[in-house]
Amino acid sequence: MRIMSGTQAKKLELLEWLASLQDKSLIEELIKWKEDHQRVSVEQYNHELEEADAQIESGDYLTHEEAVKEVRSWREK
Repeated sequence: MRIMSGTQAKKLELLEWLASLQDKSLIEELIKWKEDHQRVSVEQYNHELEEADAQIESGDYLTHEEAVKEVRSWREK
């Protein structure tokens, strides 16, 4: 007989709860959360870096001062 750690037991409890879940909107929210929190692959990460470099080279960026000014404008709204 194998004894589960506390973390393993919690994961099993979570899986059992998830398997019994009937609320479709909650399921969709959980799927969205999972997609938003998945790590990207090295290839995707490198692609995003290349896109960012291209934006910078084309002048499509904010200076620190511009970013601070924009953030301050959000507080005023």
